[in-house]
Amino acid sequence: MPRRAHILVSDEIYHVFNRSVGREEIFNNKRALNRAKELFGYYRFPHKIRYSRYLTLPFQLQQAYATEYMKRQPTVELYAFSLMPNHYHLLIKQLHEKGIAKFVANMQNSFAKYFNLKNERHGTLFEHAYKAKRVETDEEFLHLSRYIHLNPITSYHIEIDKLVTYPWTSFPNYLKEGGFVNSKKILEMFPTKEKYLKFVTDQADYQRKLGDIKHLLIDR
Repeated sequence: MPRRAHILVSDEIYHVFNRSVGREEIFNNKRALNRAKELFGYYRFPHKIRYSRYLTLPFQLQQAYATEYMKRQPTVELYAFSLMPNHYHLLIKQLHEKGIAKFVANMQNSFAKYFNLKNERHGTLFEHAYKAKRVETDEEFLHLSRYIHLNPITSYHIEIDKLVTYPWTSFPNYLKEGGFVNSKKILEMFPTKEKYLKFVTDQADYQRKLGDIKHLLIDR
């Protein structure tokens, strides 16, 4: 896996992106999508055991370990994500040195082992270590959250009316509390949750703003 050309800074927010080798569809069924989401949640924290090992523990030991690790300081804060058939997007803050690098490496390596085993496949699964671009303003932060949440719409993967319940983005977490995504930072910028819903689903407005953030989009 290639080395990164630059060091990511703690307490800064980044748009992180990666896709599969040859654009192979890897997030291609409910089990794979669920596994990726589970890895996002698990690897936000430092761990003593891999996720695959965690799943083999008896239920009571799983509960005890989960209670213990969730008391630890997370290494990253996740604000938004989307899982597409051959790529993913994250809007993520680094809380500790090399936090994003460790989070992404653990998540990708774990998912690659899972996917290769399930599909009798060998070799590299992801195209890069990852790509990342720092978010410099609140405006960029908001528009990137919308861009990430609208990925399934702009790619014609689903229709706009399905987005509020579509589980493979973090958008449902913005309408109903819960999960591992921190929605508070963005929602505090709007008077109500419904205003953020409108901000995201307003297609015409999104298209107008898209030109303003082209320099931020690293999946092109």
